[in-house]
Amino acid sequence: MQLIRSIAFLALSLVSIVSFAAGDSAYRLGSGDVISINVFGEEDLSFDKIRLTDAGTLSFPFLGEVRANGKTAIELESIIIQGLKGDYLIDPKVSVSVLEYREFFISGEVKSPGGYPFKPGLNLQKAITLAGGLTDRASERKMFIVRDGESEANAEKADMNTPILPGDMIKIEESFF
Repeated sequence: MQLIRSIAFLALSLVSIVSFAAGDSAYRLGSGDVISINVFGEEDLSFDKIRLTDAGTLSFPFLGEVRANGKTAIELESIIIQGLKGDYLIDPKVSVSVLEYREFFISGEVKSPGGYPFKPGLNLQKAITLAGGLTDRASERKMFIVRDGESEANAEKADMNTPILPGDMIKIEESFF
């Protein structure tokens, strides 16, 4: 039984290492993200799909409401480990993975404005394609992105290669010529 647990922990560790190498280590969790939490050897403390609340929190046994908003998966792992350590478990092993990223939004001169699921590697050109393409009146010079958590006053000018992040709001303006 101990050998099976060791193999399972090794597999979870490899998943974390692969996620880290893929760049997920810098991703900041936010409202609408769906995550999984695995506490090795504790099925009652492991969850396959948890959607973060509007406030970016989740409810976790023994810990209550846990704030995940703005934290990386690794930081959330540490919070859960520290909360469970001592009173509940001697040396908890925790793995947090992002299963679904929150949507990005696109409005203005695209054929199908709205919210779309984020996928890693997304840029503005791909986002426009997901939204059905540009309308005939769209301006390719007046495209702006408001990053998640920023105000509209901080909108940044974008081009087709600008990376899109979860929660971004994209606005494609109308061309007058």
